[in-house]
Amino acid sequence: MSTTSEQLADLSATTLLRFATAGSVDDGKSTLVGRLLHDSKSVLADQLEAVEAASLSRGQDAPDLALLTDGLRAEREQGITIDVAYRYFATPRRRFILADTPGHVQYTRNMVTGASTAELAVVLVDARNGVVEQTRRHAAVAALLRVPHVVLAVNKMDLVDYAEPVFAAIAEEFTTYASELGVPEITAIPISALAGDNVVEPSANMDWYGGPTVLEHLETVPVSHDLTACHARFPVQYVIRPQTAEHPDYRGYAGQIAAGAFRVGEPVTVLPSGRTSTITAIDALGESVDIAWAPQSVTIRLADDIDISRGDLIAPAGDAPATTQDVVATVCHVADQPLAVGQRVLLKHTTRTVKAIVKDIPSRLTLDDLSQHPAPGQLVANDIGRVVVRTAEPLALDTYADSRRTGSFLLIDPADGTTLAAGMAGDAFAAATAPAAPQDDEGWDF
Repeated sequence: MSTTSEQLADLSATTLLRFATAGSVDDGKSTLVGRLLHDSKSVLADQLEAVEAASLSRGQDAPDLALLTDGLRAEREQGITIDVAYRYFATPRRRFILADTPGHVQYTRNMVTGASTAELAVVLVDARNGVVEQTRRHAAVAALLRVPHVVLAVNKMDLVDYAEPVFAAIAEEFTTYASELGVPEITAIPISALAGDNVVEPSANMDWYGGPTVLEHLETVPVSHDLTACHARFPVQYVIRPQTAEHPDYRGYAGQIAAGAFRVGEPVTVLPSGRTSTITAIDALGESVDIAWAPQSVTIRLADDIDISRGDLIAPAGDAPATTQDVVATVCHVADQPLAVGQRVLLKHTTRTVKAIVKDIPSRLTLDDLSQHPAPGQLVANDIGRVVVRTAEPLALDTYADSRRTGSFLLIDPADGTTLAAGMAGDAFAAATAPAAPQDDEGWDF
């Protein structure tokens, strides 16, 4: 079994779109998602019957489509979204994985989870309220996570008499703000999720709008994954050594390809050791292949017997990332307890987890005017700020701008395993000098 380069190129034009929804409380995210699923005929009959029954029991005349996504009992009882709800649906033109994320400030961390793998984010705004602080927060998260496409859905246009000036003012304010954050593409669409205006079908109430509906935009937005152009990265998850009579000398390195493609015969570098070798075989689903690409799970075999363990990274010899113990990054703080200078943490990067210390917090982002508040000393829940982290062992980090997968990491509380912050490595690393050996690994002094 083999895969040609032509077949690999064909895979770069995917028909799958991962997207996330976000917005403030009561902006209508769950209703929009429900309307999208209902009007695109993506709801099973028994699901719709259950929603109709639940709506009737609550005294509602029409089905509450928000119940299609608010799956937790607490969500249904309180009428809010608490956790990320993933929905899978398809149209004749494209397949979708949708992450419906909460709107409450205390659940901003969930939006980070939902948008971390998204190629598009739908940010809802209530036409009566316009752009609010949580709208700006969601735009900032989308920009930090390098989400390439953002849709501004101005909802509840029926409550402002479908007035074009209201939509135009909100679209201009949001577009200006998001552009300053570096969002590359912004599309504004006026909708009414409750009435179905411009969600799946064009609205007769807004003949002044000539753009696409939400579904039409989702079906046609360009999503291209040129796998051959990515920096190839393979974090080792498990070393396979069966040591049986049938395979006495077998040694393979199993894991999921994080980015790019690997080929048999290709020279590679193993990090952080820096040792080099050549790929002699790639095993996928029990068969040998000539080439494998992200996000396939494979076993790679090398020509040389190198000391490799979980957490090491295999990369092409001519395109390996630099290793560092000094990580400068932007983080979104997601824990209830603060993150402070001098705090001992664990840093998890791909399959590697190392001890680390927060050496500095240079600034915190002020969402109102996008200014940097210098030296805040700590970050609290939902803060976005810059940090400098010193690790006990070298890490093979890419910049987040180059690779969303291998440029990201988590900061974890070593006491209880709580995730403290989601980090995105920036361009600024410390001077490329040989890192000093840890003075006292047990005491975390490094």
